[in-house]
Amino acid sequence: MSALHQRAGFTSARELHEALEAEGITIGLTTVYRTLHTLDRSGRLDVVREKNGERLYRPRPADGHRHYLVCRDCGLSAEVEAGVVERWAEYVSEVMGFTEVEHTVELTGVCDRCRFPRPTTPNSGEQHA
Repeated sequence: MSALHQRAGFTSARELHEALEAEGITIGLTTVYRTLHTLDRSGRLDVVREKNGERLYRPRPADGHRHYLVCRDCGLSAEVEAGVVERWAEYVSEVMGFTEVEHTVELTGVCDRCRFPRPTTPNSGEQHA
């Protein structure tokens, strides 16, 4: 968990594995995946999927899970207010007679920075016609 807390935003198992190895912690990639799965099942992580299906992880705040809007290009994530989703999930659970219901809502898009990239400044050595 401390390695996840040191990461900015969501991170993949492979990125987390590389960060741990860079810190001199010898750990197998399979162990990282297994540990992330256990932490997810215990409710300690928020998880989103990239467009290629890879799961990305982030520590869950103490007061519960969050919903995020994630840029498909750069991975920027922004927390979104999702009270209506929570109320809907509770309502459906009650109407259908289910308990211990879990849900996943994934919102993806393209952030302004990726949609409208800033023009690059030419290097001083470059010449343009």
